[in-house]
Amino acid sequence: MRAAARELFYSRGIRGVGVDEIVARAGVTKPSLYRGFASKDALVVACLADYDAGLRARLDEAMDAHPGDPRAGLVAFLAGIAERSARPGFRGCGLSNAAVEYPEAGHPVREAVRDGKGALRARLAEVAGTIGVAAPERLADALLLLVEGAFACGQIFGAEGPNRALAAAAE
Repeated sequence: MRAAARELFYSRGIRGVGVDEIVARAGVTKPSLYRGFASKDALVVACLADYDAGLRARLDEAMDAHPGDPRAGLVAFLAGIAERSARPGFRGCGLSNAAVEYPEAGHPVREAVRDGKGALRARLAEVAGTIGVAAPERLADALLLLVEGAFACGQIFGAEGPNRALAAAAE
């Protein structure tokens, strides 16, 4: 059910998809959806946790692929984002998109986005600290800005956009 919801939310927007469509796509009933999730918002929060986990897993995979060279790991992570953001059908980051749809401060969806992006920011700062930079938090902030820009540019420009320069800009 979460996979079906994630696909629909990503392709059409969270508020553009109703519970009836989610259960139809997932091949379940409304009562089964509500047994697992108290509300649509709770399902959205669970889907956002999936997006967050996937993004941070890609960072960890890039770091693992470059043992002893955290800088190369970061660059590989960013190169992966640039490549994914250039694919046909790319619609940005599911977390970032949710933030646009839910501007209300304190809303559970908005808080889930903040938590997810905050965790990525913290992980980037942790990795930046292993590189030996003087201000790892500042580097993490700059990298997160570049990542968010690549997510947006991928949607707007596709394969020929400025997102291609992500890894080079980070270096």
